[in-house]
Amino acid sequence: MNSVFNILVALVEGSILGGLFYLGLWCTVRKGLSSAHPAILFLVSLLLRVTAVVAGFYYISHSEWRLLAAGLGGFLISRACALWIVGGFGSKQNQVNHGDGS
Repeated sequence: MNSVFNILVALVEGSILGGLFYLGLWCTVRKGLSSAHPAILFLVSLLLRVTAVVAGFYYISHSEWRLLAAGLGGFLISRACALWIVGGFGSKQNQVNHGDGS
């Protein structure tokens, strides 16, 4: 029972990490469009987001691969949610038109 609880906690923590990562990406893109130096902004944002996620996964895992996998699963769930919120899944612009009706 304790290991199931730990895996669920790691899943939630991974979701939070993913949410923060993609929120940071969204803010960076919005600010980068009007920034005087967008390359520096994107580079610093990338380094901060990746550092935070790697440190978060290190904290989540406690040297256990199951917890790391659960955290990664939560991260991927938050990615799917972020895509759904911004219209990435099933939107007309992301669908490929094959020309043959399929």
